[in-house]
Amino acid sequence: MGRAGIPDSVAVAAAAVRSECGGGLLWAAAWLLQALPVPLAAGLLLAGWVALSGALHLDGLADSADAWVGGLGDRERTLAIMKDPRCGPAGVVALVLMLLLKYAALLSLVPIQGASLLLAPLLARGALSLLALTTPYVRRDGLGSALPAAPRAACGYGLALCVLFAALCGAAGWRALAASLLVFWLWRRAGLRRIGGWTGDTAGALAELVELAVLVAVSL
Repeated sequence: MGRAGIPDSVAVAAAAVRSECGGGLLWAAAWLLQALPVPLAAGLLLAGWVALSGALHLDGLADSADAWVGGLGDRERTLAIMKDPRCGPAGVVALVLMLLLKYAALLSLVPIQGASLLLAPLLARGALSLLALTTPYVRRDGLGSALPAAPRAACGYGLALCVLFAALCGAAGWRALAASLLVFWLWRRAGLRRIGGWTGDTAGALAELVELAVLVAVSL
């Protein structure tokens, strides 16, 4: 059972629905902005996307970039850098590149396809569930500490919903799902080799990378 006596399967389904609500808001925003010049509309849409997530995953991306570069292959040094609240040069570069590539992907989706805006947040959060199911969490506390405790069956239900929705989106959905799995595999392997698992920061980086991969896959 989840919080307040809510069944875990229902809680996971609700999380998936919240992800789709975020995608639905992006889709609605894209429709409202279609009368504007395309570059401006894409920029405003990206700004809204960042605001919806509170830039939490972007923070994880920046911390992970700093740690991977500054850690010099050492596990403890990598983990220590990720706990440092300051953003170094590698983190800044990672943020700029991520936002630039997302912006370029949105520009290539003119008119912006609703499937990409629905799939990107859903598959990104599905990747986090898969990470919790298959990979050890390496810290005792932190923002990601609650995810490993999620029931495996409930996470499985959530992943099934992600696959089902991707299938309903046709060829674009299958491309997005394949791209998501590839990014997940590569990032999971990197995390296991460097720190033996994952942290909240690397999970945030994974979410951002999967969202970008979905946008690129749908734009092909």
